[in-house]
Amino acid sequence: MKEPDDQDAEVGRSERSKSSGSRSRSRGSSQVLSKSSTREDKLLEDTDETFTDAEESYLEYEESEEEDWEGSSSSFQDYYKETTGESRSMETPGSAAEETEEDVRKKISESFFYDYMEMVSMPFVSSESDIPLELIILVHSFGYDCKKRANLQLLDNNTAMYIAGNQLIILNLKTKEQLYLRSISGTGIGVIGVHPNKTHFAVAEKGVAPKIIIYEYPSLRPYRILHDGADLGYAYVDFNFSGTLLASVGSSPDYTLTIWDWKEEQPILRTKAFSQEVFKVTFNPEDDEQLTTAGSGHIKFWEMAQTFTGLKLQGFLGRFGKTPTTDIEGYMELPDGKVLSGSEWGNMLVWEAGLIKVELTRTGSKLCHQGPINQIMLDEGEVITIGSDGWVRIWDFEAIDTADIVDETGLLEIEPINELQVDKNVKLFSMIKMNEAGNNFWLAQDSNGAIWKLDLSFSNITQDPECLFSFHSGAVEALAMSPLTYLMATTALDCSVRIYDFASKNFLTQVKFKQGGTALAWVPHLISFTGAQIIVGFEDGVVRVLELYDPKELTVFAGRKKYSDADLHLKHVFKPHTARVTALAFERDGEILATGSKDKTVFFFEVEKDYKPIGYINTPGPVIQLVWSPVSHPESTLLIFCENGYVLEAPFPTIKADVEDDNIVTYEIKDMCIKCFHFSSVKSKILRLIEIEKRKKQKELKEKEKEERRTRLAEVGEEEVEDKKEEKEEDVEEEAAAEEEEEEPLPEIFIPLTPSRILCGFYSGPGKFWVSLGGYDSGFLYHCEFPPYDKSSDITQQKDEPFDFRFLEATEDNPIQTITFSINQDFMFCGLHNGAIRIYILSPNDSSLTSLESYWHFTVHDNTYGCITSISPSFDDQFLVTTGADGNIFVFTIFSVFDLRESMKAKVPSPRFGIETEPIPEDIEDPKAYSIENARRKREHDKLMKEVEEMKAKKREQLKGLRNRFQKLLEMNEELPKHMQFQRTDFNIDAKIRAEMNRITAHKIHQVEKELAWEKEKYDLGLKKLEKRFRDSLEGDTIVVHAIQSDHKITSYRLVKPSKYFKSKRPSQSDRRASKMERFEKEGTGRKDSQKETGGITSVPEESIIEKGKLFRPKTLSQIMIENQIEKTKKLILKAERAQQKIQQRKKEWEELYKSKPADDYEDPKDVQAIKEAQVFMGDFNLKTAPDYKIPEHMRINAAKKEEELGQLDSMTHSKKMYLNKSILSLRDLKVAVIEEIQCLVQEMKNIQSTLHISKRIPIPKIPQIHPEEVPEKRFQYDEEILLAFKQQLMKNEDTKAPLVEQAGPAGSGGGFLRSSYAKDGDLTTRESLSRASRASTFGLDLSKPSEFERADPIDVETEIMKRKEIKNIYMQQYLANRLSEILQKFYCPKPTDLFTILSTNLGPHS
Repeated sequence: MKEPDDQDAEVGRSERSKSSGSRSRSRGSSQVLSKSSTREDKLLEDTDETFTDAEESYLEYEESEEEDWEGSSSSFQDYYKETTGESRSMETPGSAAEETEEDVRKKISESFFYDYMEMVSMPFVSSESDIPLELIILVHSFGYDCKKRANLQLLDNNTAMYIAGNQLIILNLKTKEQLYLRSISGTGIGVIGVHPNKTHFAVAEKGVAPKIIIYEYPSLRPYRILHDGADLGYAYVDFNFSGTLLASVGSSPDYTLTIWDWKEEQPILRTKAFSQEVFKVTFNPEDDEQLTTAGSGHIKFWEMAQTFTGLKLQGFLGRFGKTPTTDIEGYMELPDGKVLSGSEWGNMLVWEAGLIKVELTRTGSKLCHQGPINQIMLDEGEVITIGSDGWVRIWDFEAIDTADIVDETGLLEIEPINELQVDKNVKLFSMIKMNEAGNNFWLAQDSNGAIWKLDLSFSNITQDPECLFSFHSGAVEALAMSPLTYLMATTALDCSVRIYDFASKNFLTQVKFKQGGTALAWVPHLISFTGAQIIVGFEDGVVRVLELYDPKELTVFAGRKKYSDADLHLKHVFKPHTARVTALAFERDGEILATGSKDKTVFFFEVEKDYKPIGYINTPGPVIQLVWSPVSHPESTLLIFCENGYVLEAPFPTIKADVEDDNIVTYEIKDMCIKCFHFSSVKSKILRLIEIEKRKKQKELKEKEKEERRTRLAEVGEEEVEDKKEEKEEDVEEEAAAEEEEEEPLPEIFIPLTPSRILCGFYSGPGKFWVSLGGYDSGFLYHCEFPPYDKSSDITQQKDEPFDFRFLEATEDNPIQTITFSINQDFMFCGLHNGAIRIYILSPNDSSLTSLESYWHFTVHDNTYGCITSISPSFDDQFLVTTGADGNIFVFTIFSVFDLRESMKAKVPSPRFGIETEPIPEDIEDPKAYSIENARRKREHDKLMKEVEEMKAKKREQLKGLRNRFQKLLEMNEELPKHMQFQRTDFNIDAKIRAEMNRITAHKIHQVEKELAWEKEKYDLGLKKLEKRFRDSLEGDTIVVHAIQSDHKITSYRLVKPSKYFKSKRPSQSDRRASKMERFEKEGTGRKDSQKETGGITSVPEESIIEKGKLFRPKTLSQIMIENQIEKTKKLILKAERAQQKIQQRKKEWEELYKSKPADDYEDPKDVQAIKEAQVFMGDFNLKTAPDYKIPEHMRINAAKKEEELGQLDSMTHSKKMYLNKSILSLRDLKVAVIEEIQCLVQEMKNIQSTLHISKRIPIPKIPQIHPEEVPEKRFQYDEEILLAFKQQLMKNEDTKAPLVEQAGPAGSGGGFLRSSYAKDGDLTTRESLSRASRASTFGLDLSKPSEFERADPIDVETEIMKRKEIKNIYMQQYLANRLSEILQKFYCPKPTDLFTILSTNLGPHS
């Protein structure tokens, strides 16, 4: 891979190496871009000054800014004049000196460039160490941060760029070569943007006071640097259409919007964009003075406005109105100022004047996209939208531009012109056009981990979507390196396992499963001699063994498809855990595989016997790492790191060869001697010791200074003693005062309540280990030793402290996440939380890490969320690979005296013989499948339950035999004479037993009632709600009365409560208050004239005035006497006044009578009105179509009249239906009474026939039955038998899984349990009727009871009596039969013709 100006890069590296004193070497294949600028390029146009390394990168302007929520003023009036061509007068506050300085302002030379190598971040190397700066060099990146916003830009048709951690990768799409630009600050890159002319691109970084670096393309030299645009990072940058301005918006916490004159490195306008996260900022392509920002729950429209105080950036927040508030990711400015935006639910919103004008959706209320719309663009007169659903849709611009609401919903339906589905499981995030002549190709960023090439020409020769690059989506969880060649495997939660050849920089193959991968290990060559197997743990607890092979070496048959460079074959699959697998480790001899999980277990497998389970042990916390002891240790032990501060050491598990798998009850290993170390925080003690040592050194230093001062004073001559005497006294006083001052208290001992999380660790010797922790205890490596094994100790109460520690510089808030060593143990590679790599140089055989001082440190992954998850060297220590939570995978070369061969390539293992015909084991795809231990327990449980059921069956058989014997004894007892029979109570062995059984039963019933009280109350409330909703609104349910001797039936109405138009609830037309227009038409001018005649005077009753003037005060006795006298006087006066009033009233009446006498030419108004109506209507009937036709008052229709008429009809219909329902209900009651009477007669007839010979009996009529439809109210009545029958029916339905039987009949008959209730109720009715008949019947019979003893032959008198009784009974039998026929004939149900007559009579013509 080449880079520009390799010679300059070599010189720059050599100079740095010499200045640092390191033994760095030059490499022609270096990947770091070095662009040096000549001193002549740094000259300014107007001055002879030059920029040196120590000088500022831009000229500072003295300006006054007013920052406000809505906008900020600017004093750059000359810039506005240059860009707009207008000159606007504006008063800028300032002194005359400032105005003079504005006139002589100088500009940066257009030919000026910065030196990249002087600014770029470099690795940190410990002082006084000979570690070279180029200890490792980045050679390739296999990852892609696909979830970063706008992380795909085009520099030309063949060159793309994207951010990868702290690097900007420039990718050649044809050759796939990569070029790297490192972050200037070393704290990460936030966002990138490209100039419209593709001549420059902006790189906005992250960190404290981040910068925006403008690079020139294709020279890739830093052209301009913009400062102070955000506090901690940038969220988005965008150039205007002409490329003269740059807009940037900051990320949390400031969200500052800044408009830059980027060529002069100066901000023009600055303001706060919003108080929540801002996703994007763009210029309007048609007007550079208009901008738009959008983000979390908002969209804001900006405009540069000239105000009294200067040029300001004014913002107007978009108001959603009735539309739900949504996050806006994609939007587009229309030429006329409107804005088209997307939404979270997938529809498009058209904004105008800060409000939503219309919401666009598809025909049939379909969404434009199924999910958020992430980008909207205007290309060649067409609107393009891309969504998270993987669809690209093309819309007509005119239809969107002219869209307007058509109804109150605010929706407008449109259809796309064309659409393209990229692929399944694709989530498009952004898209950019490739400007190729004659083609319409686009590059698309897929947030599920891919870069696509799309053809949007939509013609006959349109190409299918092509996946150019494929990556992991999200954090890379695990990494494994081949022990024999340059192959590596990675896995992530995107459910994929990938294989790479990192020497030749090629991706080989991948395989996907149902669940995400969480742990990975390459099978050692002791087990797989070809190094072809990898083992992967997944988040559902499944472990799979995959075999890698080269498919091109298989036997090729005719027509066989083209093979890839590598393929993966599933060899074994098993599920040892119930939660995610976090660690996999092979024993040093390859005999045992250990797996750890979040479910707090470690499982052991015998590798030689196809991973046969050995057993598992429980751990006190979730397992995060497993480490087997190295070969140097005398015994093979397993080091288990738990997340919550526990570290265990398990010995080599015992393999029982003679035990069959079927005889194992559980796989748990309970007799293993496990040592435990429970970490107790000692950081506060360490800090205390450090502080004590520091104070001790300071004290020694002070004592040394005192001694030196005394020596100097002694050497001074006597002549100077007097002169120094005063100074000496002052020094003594100061020293005494300093000693008197109390020392600051030492740091207190602090132990966090929540134990710090263990991150990683490794063995240092037998029984000893190093561990790295996060949280409060970060910043150190702790050396620990296991205490002696004590079986009786409680590990939860155990507190252990490390015996040694190593301070790790600059890791207080940035702990080490993972540690690994080189093959030769001379390098310790550390991956840090902020994405940095730290390499310590170790001495040979230094297990105590005494040489842990010199280190090399450099940040490669994203500083915010790029925590390094795995770091591992290659099998020969030539390469180092890191994976991070930012999705990036970086490959580095490790410093070596030998240069790497350019043609290095990994060897993919050859396939085993017969691998193509080998059956693939059945995979475990169900995440709820049983684990190995759970399956074993399930099998044992089923076996135990089977044995229990067999025992129960035997006991049941014994009980059945005893029950049969007891039943036979009861039958034998019944056959005995009465006086010899045992009573039923004699069979009770002990009465207390039955009493105790009854007590226990009652207690259990009470307990069950208490347990089900809440459920009972719940269902009672539910039943009440259902009754209130469906039953209480009914005035009468449907009743169907069936005839007894025919198929006729009559049905009542199912009446609900009256509607709002019911007459009783609405005022009638006559009672309704007349409207203003109606009062005017009726009264006309007559009322006004009458008011004028009376002078508008209205009489007010005198009594009301008197009552209003009454004062309720307490009265004295004198007041009461006076009031009585006044009352008597008033009565006399009132009597006289009434007589006088009668006389005056009579006079007034006579006067009114004379006044009301009509004149001779008087005409009665009624007569005049009648004549007028006759002239209008009688004899001259106008047609309704005539222009002068007027609708008569009584024929005029309005809403009130129709409402009143509707109420009357509703009331009349309701009353008629109620009358009919009452009639049918009475008919039903009559039928019930008739059936009860028939039951009584039938019972009496049966009693009579019991005394008659069978030859003299006549048939008994069948008793009519009450149908369920005739008593619908009994559907809500139930008892225990009904509920038991219903429960049995439910159990039967569950067993057969058959749908419930549909109810029959118009009103729906009840289920089986309801029908049984009707029959039972009928029987109860029969018994009640029989009891009444036996008490009140006039046909009482004295039937003789059967005698218990044999009697002698009857005499003649008895025979005669019996004959007479027989004749009487025959007569009564016939009488009862006739009575039954009469009753059945009298009761009938009307025929359909009669029903019509009844309905017409009851309901009237309106029905």
